[in-house]
Amino acid sequence: MIIQLEEALHTLTDLREEVKELGSTLHIESLERELENLEAQTSEGDFWNDAARSGRILKEIKGRKSTVTSYRNLERDVEDAITLAEMGIEESDEEIAAEVESELDRIRSEAERIRIDVILSGEYDHNNALVSFHPGAGGTEAQDWALMLYRMYNRWAERHGFTVKLLDWLDGDEAGLKSATILVEGNNAYGYLKSENGVHRLVRVSPFDASGRRHTSFASVEVIPELDDSVNIEINDADIEVTAHRSSGAGGQHINKTDSAIRILHKPTGIVVGCQTERSQLQNKETALRMLKAKLVEIKEREHLDRIEDIQGEKAKIEWGAQIRSYVFMPYTLVKDTRTDCETSDVYAVMDGDLDPFINAYLKASRSSAMAKNSQFAN
Repeated sequence: MIIQLEEALHTLTDLREEVKELGSTLHIESLERELENLEAQTSEGDFWNDAARSGRILKEIKGRKSTVTSYRNLERDVEDAITLAEMGIEESDEEIAAEVESELDRIRSEAERIRIDVILSGEYDHNNALVSFHPGAGGTEAQDWALMLYRMYNRWAERHGFTVKLLDWLDGDEAGLKSATILVEGNNAYGYLKSENGVHRLVRVSPFDASGRRHTSFASVEVIPELDDSVNIEINDADIEVTAHRSSGAGGQHINKTDSAIRILHKPTGIVVGCQTERSQLQNKETALRMLKAKLVEIKEREHLDRIEDIQGEKAKIEWGAQIRSYVFMPYTLVKDTRTDCETSDVYAVMDGDLDPFINAYLKASRSSAMAKNSQFAN
C-alpha cells in the first residue's frame, strides 16, 4: 500500500510540473488580466447601448472565465491530491490510497481536457454547433440508425454540460427519423463536434428483420458553427424556396403542432434547412436563414472558394467507403475511427455518449498534421 501511494505521489509531482507548463501555454495570467478588463467594461454606463458589442464582450468573458476557472481548479486539485498522498504515506491508510488513485485518474482526465481546449484555436471553434442527422439509403434501418446517433450526441452533450435545443425534426416512415437538427450551446461546442462531421456506419442484427439477419446501415452527421449577425451574407430571395409545414416532434419533445414550421431550399446548391421550434413562422424562418448562412460559409471556407456563388452543393454520398467511423454490434463489438484508428470494444458506452477518446484523437491528429504542413512550408 505504501508503494502504491509513493508511486501516486511521484506521478502527482510530475503532474504538478505539467500543469505549470500548461498554464504557460494558456498564458493564464494574461487571460486573468484580460478577464478583469472585460468585466470592468460591463460596469460602464453605456455598455448595454450597443447590443452587438455587449454580446461579444459577454461571450469573451464566458470563454475566458471557463478556461481560467478550469485551470485554477486543476492546479488546486493537484496540490490537494499531493497533500492527501503524503498523509496516506504517513498513516499507511488503505482508504486514502484508494481515494488518491481515484483523484489521480480524474486529474489526468481533466488535464487532458484542458490540453485539448488549447488545440481549439480555429476561428469558429468557440462557437455553438449546429448538428444535423440524415439517414442514408435503406429505409427504416438507416432512419433508426440516424435516431441512435441523435441520442448518442445528446448524451455526449449532457455529459459535458452543454445545452441542446431541438431545431428541426422529420419523423421516419416506421421508426427513427428522416432528418433532425439540434443546436449544441456551450464554449468550444463546435471545436469538439467538428470532428464528428461525416458518414457513420452501423453493423448489427436488425430488430426490423424477422429472419435475424445482419444489416449494414449508414447515416451522416453534419456539423457547422452557429454564426452571429456580424457575418454578413447576402442571399437572393429568388435563390430560395420557403415552405411551411406542420411540426412533428421527437419523443418527449414538446413542439407546437401547427403549420408554423419552415423549410428552406437553397436552389443553387440544393441545401435544405428547417426550423420548427420557435413561436411563429417568422421566427422559424429567421432561424432557418441563419442556419443556411452558416452552412454556406462553412462550405465556402472548407472548399477554399472565393464566393458563395461558387458553391456547387454537397457531393459526398452516405454509403460504403465514405464512413469516418464504424460501429459493430455483431459478430463482435467494436467502434473504430477510420481516420485515426482509435477504437474500443465497448460499443454500448460509446452509444451512451462516451465519445471523448475519438474526438481527442482526431483533434490531436489534426493538430499534428497542421504543424507538419507548417513546418514543411517553413523549410
